[in-house]
Order: sequence, then structure tokens, then C-alpha cells
Amino acid sequence: MCVGLSAKVVRKDKDGIIVDSGGAKRRVRDDLLMDLRPGDYVMVHAGAAISRITETDSKEAASVWESFK
Repeated sequence: MCVGLSAKVVRKDKDGIIVDSGGAKRRVRDDLLMDLRPGDYVMVHAGAAISRITETDSKEAASVWESFK
């Protein structure tokens, strides 16, 4: 099973993007998506941003994860 993580783009530089997911920040690859900017939301899998999502999508994903705690 593959699991994606929703995250908010914090910063973009020549090496990729820094995303924040639940307060945890990490660098991920952004070469699959064009024109990402700080404030955008993405789905991350295997160290790469694989799709752009809405803030609503991100909140819904976080809610689902919280239900498993």
C-alpha cells in the first residue's frame, strides 16, 4: 500500500522545496510539479511532491490521520 503525506510548501530553492506537515519540516523533490510556491499544498510520497492539492484536501487528510490515533 502507498501512503501520501499532505504538506504545505514553506520554501523553494534550487535543490527542491521545504514542506511542513504537522510541524515537521523536510526537504522533498519538486521536479514532478511546475511553479510551486510557498503556501501551496502538495501530496508527498517517497520524498517527492507528486500532486498539488487544495488546503481543504490537506485538512481532510490530516483529519483522517488523526482518526487513527
